[in-house]
Amino acid sequence: MIFIHITACLVFVNLVKYFVKMSETLQTILLYTMIPLVTFVAGGIIATYKRPGKAFRSIILHFAAGVIFSVVAVEILPDIVHIHQPVSVAIGFILGTFTMLLVKKFAEKDENLHKETVLIPKVPLAFIVAIGVDVFIDGLLLGIGFASGDKAGMLLAFAIALEMFSMGMATAIQITDEGVKKSIAIKHILLLSSLFIVSAVLGGTLLQHLADFWMELVLSFGLSALLYLVTEELLVEAHSEEDKPMYTGTFFLGFLIFLILGMVV
Repeated sequence: MIFIHITACLVFVNLVKYFVKMSETLQTILLYTMIPLVTFVAGGIIATYKRPGKAFRSIILHFAAGVIFSVVAVEILPDIVHIHQPVSVAIGFILGTFTMLLVKKFAEKDENLHKETVLIPKVPLAFIVAIGVDVFIDGLLLGIGFASGDKAGMLLAFAIALEMFSMGMATAIQITDEGVKKSIAIKHILLLSSLFIVSAVLGGTLLQHLADFWMELVLSFGLSALLYLVTEELLVEAHSEEDKPMYTGTFFLGFLIFLILGMVV
């Protein structure tokens, strides 16, 4: 399965080479995109086949929430403020919030119906959508980062790789906690990781030429989705596990690490 996934990624790269005259920047983006992609899959596989204890799950969920919150503060918000398009920010933020709440409502209704009819584990749809948005936004940020300079892009790639590893573990933990089969959990991990390479290419090519209004719309949509992911999914699940001050402290550790990396970049 993993071999097929890697092959599919290579096919995608070759298609891009065929249909687009690949610039040196795009080649670099594709190369460094593989680092966060591999760490996300690795984190997911580790957490799927070696089920962590309650304490470790709490630590990973807190840490992932802190890193994502830091991404919002260090990478997304400054760009939104810099472009300064209040109308598009409001539209994108409201659309993102409405979308996530709608997905949550639909997922909860579907989950309740599913529990009443069959005793088969259900993949947490709202969580998967939120993670998918996070992965997609991370890819956009990486692509845009390389467009502004190779050094910034490389540092951002390693920073995102750290986030993606913890997110891969958090995703696997959340899915397997629902009793979903390991093979299905791995399939979702692989599908989510595929979004990263697609969005990185988009961020490094097409989205560079978006007008400020539309760029603000995309970023603010992602902003609200990531805030939802942190507050309504990761932290809620983290506090449902064994909780101690030291575990909560990993939230701030995750925030601090990415904050410092963002300052270095």
